[in-house]
Amino acid sequence: MPYHVRHTETHAITHIGWLRASVLGANDGILSTASLIVGVASASSEPHAMLIAGSAGLVAGALSMAAGEYVSVSSQADLEQADLRREARELHEDPVGEHRELTGIYVKRGLAPPLAGEVAQQLMDHDALGAHARDELGLSKHNAARPVQAALASAASFAVGAALPLAVAALTPFRRVPILVILVSLTLLGALGAIAARTGRAPVVPAVLRVLILGAAAMVITIGLGRLLGTTA
Repeated sequence: MPYHVRHTETHAITHIGWLRASVLGANDGILSTASLIVGVASASSEPHAMLIAGSAGLVAGALSMAAGEYVSVSSQADLEQADLRREARELHEDPVGEHRELTGIYVKRGLAPPLAGEVAQQLMDHDALGAHARDELGLSKHNAARPVQAALASAASFAVGAALPLAVAALTPFRRVPILVILVSLTLLGALGAIAARTGRAPVVPAVLRVLILGAAAMVITIGLGRLLGTTA
């Protein structure tokens, strides 16, 4: 009688692809745009210049994130495919040696040699390349490189993140822009850090403190540079 198990348990690793790209994009969007806005506001007395700089930063940043993420993850995907092709060739040319190699992996993980050999044989009979990809190369469908998904997630999350401090700047009296943009941006960064930590089932407090400290430092430094190099009336 066939043995079937319905398994509904989920793990954080299944979210790693889109989570990484989305969190990185949103963090970058909020922080880079907020820093740009407060820096220009500190260097110039023209609200129009600040909004133009923030808008340009949103568009350029989203496109840059998408392109960078696509190139990076595509390179990872190319490496994965090259490894899989090499593994498929080795399985065709030396199946006995590959069985021995897989057996050795299972022995190192704690199985007795006879059982390890039997497990390796059954897995190879079922899906030899899949077994070696997973247990020898460390590749699986959960961590496979997906360039288009990563690029779209990065661009969209960056744009959404950047739009928030930009909206605050557009709706706030010019004199109060730096302080309000900083406060709103830090609140958003902290909330994003907490959400990411909970989604990844990691400690929340260290994640929030990390992003708040780094975010505040970036904006303070940008304000300092703006005042140092600017021509505020």
